Amino acid sequence: MTSPKRRLPSLNALRAFEAAARHLNFRLAAEELGVTQGAVAQQVRGLELDLGLKLFDRLPRSLALTGSGRAYCADIARAFEILAEATGRLRPEPRRMTISVTPTFASKWLIPRLPDFMARHPSLDLHILATERLSNFQADGVDIAVRYGKPPFGPGLHAELLFEQEIIAVCSPLLLETLGVPRRVEALERFILLHDTHNFWPEFIERVLGGTSSFSTKGVRFSQTSHAIEAAIAGQGITLATRFFLTQDLQEGRLVRVYAESLRGNSDFYVVTPRHRRSGPVEQVMNWLLETQSRFDDRGPG
Repeated sequence: MTSPKRRLPSLNALRAFEAAARHLNFRLAAEELGVTQGAVAQQVRGLELDLGLKLFDRLPRSLALTGSGRAYCADIARAFEILAEATGRLRPEPRRMTISVTPTFASKWLIPRLPDFMARHPSLDLHILATERLSNFQADGVDIAVRYGKPPFGPGLHAELLFEQEIIAVCSPLLLETLGVPRRVEALERFILLHDTHNFWPEFIERVLGGTSSFSTKGVRFSQTSHAIEAAIAGQGITLATRFFLTQDLQEGRLVRVYAESLRGNSDFYVVTPRHRRSGPVEQVMNWLLETQSRFDDRGPG
């Protein structure tokens, strides 16, 4: 004998309630779901009317679950987990993971290490979104981002330090053989200085070399750090870049450090993920990034 048809609340209302219950905030729930704060509040009010129960106490700056709300939230969260697990069993194909990085991070750090990633996680379909634009987790379908800056990066986001920014001066070994090491700041006039959009040369000359920034005005400017690095490899001048972007080029002798000293940057590189989407595949990629960086964190040739 079949059971009578049960009337269930709106699925959108349940999603809005579950997200609001986790965040205890309509605005953060709206950011997670990609809708307006008003839409979340309206869905929750409609659910409360439908159930004839008050699920939240509205406080001046936050929400608090009522006793009924706490009990209902636990059951609803488990129901969503069951739905996700059932759907996953029906769709065992590789999970596509989208990681947002800058073009320089992609070419100088991530791509050389991809064979290791594919060997460890052959079932994951990794999509690399390499852009200078700050990608949106919701609108662009991004699961993980490597971002340069200082946390916090936004509400509902979790950040783990990937590496600190240590800026070093490098050039082709042939260039130093031809022109000699510029041991004094004035000797930099013999070289072309290669700049990127970060323009670290004035600060590097003043803080590391003890000179004046007037020596940093000439040179060639690039829109991407990776292009400045390639120009340095080609023997066109000296560039400044984050040490971790140069590991392979230094180890294989395409570049050498001009000075032993380095400049500590004001911002660092972080792995950023939405707190509400910390799935198994997201954890795998995030852990691989952090573990790989730890394994490659050496000083390399100096």
